[in-house]
Amino acid sequence: MEENINLLTELNNCFENNVLRIIISNPRVKDGIVKIKVRPVMINGELMYQATEYVGTQVFHSNYDVKAITAYINKMITNSFKQCEIVTNNFNLNILVSKKGKITISKKNNSVGKIVPSNMEHNRTKNYILKEGVVVPFLVELGVMNKQGNIITQKYDKFRQINRFLEFIKDIKDELPKDREISIIDFGCGKSYLTFAIYYYLHELCGLDVKITGLDLKKDVIEKCNRLSNEYGYDKLTFKMGDIADYTGANQVDMVVTLHACDTATDLAMYKAVKWNAKVILSVPCCQHELNKQIKNDLLNPVLSYGILKDRMSAIFTDAIRAEVLKTKGYKTEILEFIDMEHTPKNLLIRAVKANEKGDKEAIDKLIKELNVTHKIVELLM
Repeated sequence: MEENINLLTELNNCFENNVLRIIISNPRVKDGIVKIKVRPVMINGELMYQATEYVGTQVFHSNYDVKAITAYINKMITNSFKQCEIVTNNFNLNILVSKKGKITISKKNNSVGKIVPSNMEHNRTKNYILKEGVVVPFLVELGVMNKQGNIITQKYDKFRQINRFLEFIKDIKDELPKDREISIIDFGCGKSYLTFAIYYYLHELCGLDVKITGLDLKKDVIEKCNRLSNEYGYDKLTFKMGDIADYTGANQVDMVVTLHACDTATDLAMYKAVKWNAKVILSVPCCQHELNKQIKNDLLNPVLSYGILKDRMSAIFTDAIRAEVLKTKGYKTEILEFIDMEHTPKNLLIRAVKANEKGDKEAIDKLIKELNVTHKIVELLM
């Protein structure tokens, strides 16, 4: 017990001297946590400590205040690990635990001086709509989060993508009707990470009366999503099998979402949205092949002669024409970065909100003529 009291005293002293990092290693049992790293982080302007636990191929993060992290480290050293290294502004502390549980502590002054730890800003939780550490049932079921609310490391990009998408929803939330049920359709919903996220944000967090329909061609995906929706009590979130072109299950829709609908399926979804007079259109296009097969322009030949550049130029022209056509239908249209290029080159989102925009039809016609192409969205809407 005396050794444990000395350990607590030393740990408290470490945090009083500004802990820079802690590594706890050499577990007594080999089938659990194999290593723990602790670092200081700033969350909403408050100094906290993030403990990263390594379990097999998985990594889990938890955040603690100074009192809680001290108790956590004391428990781990006393019960589960044989070694700990603590680096502070003024000294390094090494802790060894023998097979019989005897704790040996050695301290060595360092010459580092006062250091402000780098990367203290806790960018994983700052300003995120879905907070790390707050359990979201559908994220647990879909394998993005564990039951403690920690994000699975391999799924962190997906967690970040979901939050980024919800920021786009937050920006247009006030454009949606406030005096009646809001109707939303997600064409090509797939595993429905974002469909569930939209419902959770608008209904559970914002308290809005929303009815969301997810549409996809895969029977097993639809069955699973409906099962989850029922389990969570999401009464107005349903999933149906169907094709974008043939869908006739709605007369009025307020928001149309289409994520990675391949090639001209994006155009068909936009066409449906315009015909419904949808207030908001959110589209992440994919596989823009239509123009790639046609595009021809003498001035652009030095660019178009390279396959990868032709593919990218075709995608850019495809989405630019889509955005401009939506303007001719009275939409204020933006093209925004959805996620970083390092994650996927298909990273642009077209956001269109019904307004009093007036697009330039002549400019669109001129561009199409110069590129020697036809475009599905032009055929459908112009």
